[in-house]
Amino acid sequence: MHLLRLIGSFALLLSPLGLARQYSFVPPPAKVLHGVDVSHYQKQIDWDSVAVKEPIDFAFVKATEGHDYVDSLFCSNWEALRRHGIRRGAYHFFRAYGCGDLQAQNFLQLVEFQPGDLAPVLDIERTDGIEPEIMIQEAQIWLHIVEKKLGVKPIIYTGFNFYETYLKGHFDHYPLWIARYNNEAPLLTTGKRWDFWQYSNEGCLEGISKKVDLNVFPGTKAMLERLCWYPPAAETLEAKVVAP
Repeated sequence: MHLLRLIGSFALLLSPLGLARQYSFVPPPAKVLHGVDVSHYQKQIDWDSVAVKEPIDFAFVKATEGHDYVDSLFCSNWEALRRHGIRRGAYHFFRAYGCGDLQAQNFLQLVEFQPGDLAPVLDIERTDGIEPEIMIQEAQIWLHIVEKKLGVKPIIYTGFNFYETYLKGHFDHYPLWIARYNNEAPLLTTGKRWDFWQYSNEGCLEGISKKVDLNVFPGTKAMLERLCWYPPAAETLEAKVVAP
């Protein structure tokens, strides 16, 4: 099943008319961008087929987990997305029992960002039996280190219920990527607007042998640029000076 066929069932929901009927807040733009997120679970992906047959605008790739785990297919996925010109982002799966600084180092040592890549993502979806306050403190350490190093605010990924139970009110100044497998867009009790919505984990795409998560961004490509990494102006100037 192609991506457009799968999302057809809620296309009306993402239009201004559909949202206006169901929600009282101002709806997002009618234009939406479509993307996937993948890891080693999807096995080897034929990105040539994906690029030709599936109209995706962006893809997030799992890079690391905890303080020492590296996704075995990250490098091949990361390079393939660059080669095909698909907007790419990398995410770290956070483990609450691990130190935030070591987890940040694990991520930063692996991922090499290029201008235009999506901001780094911190995937927070488990407490691992740790007190929520400790989990939040360690996550804040990860976010601080990565933001200071790259000069861009990371995106936080989490589930709808996990956000409402543990995270709301703690990370309101970070872009938010919410998972909610439903045909109704997430409406958070804090009033915070999501930037990405993972609406299904049952996607079937040409070139990907396993089911894959499907996502939307409620805006245009120009709007998506605001959530991307670019080197600070000083670094860009320095690179031009030393270039042969």
